[in-house]
Amino acid sequence: MTRQRKAGARKAGLGRGLDALIPTDLPVAGFAEIPVSAVRPNPHQPRRSFDDAALEELAASISAVGVLQPIVVRDAGDGAYELVAGERRLRATALAGNSTIPAIIRGESDDETSLTQALIENVQREDLSPLEEAAAYRQLLEDYGMTHEEIARQVGKSRSAVTNTLRLLQLPGPVQAMVDEGTLSAGHARALLGLDDAAYAIHIAERAVAEGWSVRQTEDAVRMRKGTEGKRPSRPPVARPAAIIELESKLADHLGTKVAIDYRGKGGKLVVRFASLDDLERIYRLFYR
Repeated sequence: MTRQRKAGARKAGLGRGLDALIPTDLPVAGFAEIPVSAVRPNPHQPRRSFDDAALEELAASISAVGVLQPIVVRDAGDGAYELVAGERRLRATALAGNSTIPAIIRGESDDETSLTQALIENVQREDLSPLEEAAAYRQLLEDYGMTHEEIARQVGKSRSAVTNTLRLLQLPGPVQAMVDEGTLSAGHARALLGLDDAAYAIHIAERAVAEGWSVRQTEDAVRMRKGTEGKRPSRPPVARPAAIIELESKLADHLGTKVAIDYRGKGGKLVVRFASLDDLERIYRLFYR
C-alpha cells in the first residue's frame, strides 16, 4: 500500500527540489527560495479578488506538505522580484506564515513556451509523487491556461487520469501529507474523495495506514459512511439510461469535478459541484472557451 521514502527524506516543500520539475540545464535564469516580502504583485494581474475560503484551504495544504508549485518571477533589481505567475500561491504562502517561497526566476529571453515545455518534459520523465504530479498539472492549468485535454495530450495520459490526479489536491491537508510521505497510496486517497466530511476522511486515512487496509477496504469504509447519511430511499432506484451515465462521466472528466444528471424522461437537471469560488470561475471559463 505504501511507497517508502529513502533515509533522509525531504521536508515538506517543492517535491524533491526545484530541479525535480524543471531542470537547471534548460534556458531559464534560475531557481531560488526567495523572501515572500521581496515579491511585488504583477500590475497586469487581471484578477483583483481572491476567495478567502479557497486561500485558507491552500494555506492549510502548504502548512501540511509545503509549496508544491514554484511561483514564476522576474528579477526587478535591488533584491526585489516582480510576480509573473502564481499570485494565489504567494498569498496562501504568506497566510500560512512562511517567510520564503520557491520560485522560478525568469530571464530576459525566457518566454512562457520554454517554461511550459520544461514543466511538461519533466512531468513525463521524472518519478514524481502523485501530489507533485498533481501540482505540476495545476500549474499548467492556472499559470499557463492549459485545459485538461491539452495537458493529457502533452504528457501522454488520458484526460481522466489527469483529472483524477488533480482531484488529490482537494483532499484535507493531513491526508495530502500522508500521500506525500508515501504512507498512503494515490488509490487509497482517491477513494476518500467521495467523503464531504474532512474530519472523517482524515480518520479513515489514518485507519487505512495503521491497519494496512487495501484500496477496496477503504472504498467499502467510504460507502458505509455515505450509506448512513440522509434518508434511505423508500423505493428501489430506477435504472438510469447508459447514455446518461456516459454523458455524466464525460462532463465530469471535461470539467474536472463531480457532475450529476437527474434525467426525468423529457428533461431534468444538471448539478455541477465546485470547491470554491476560484474553482467555479475555472469551470465557468471551460464553458466559454
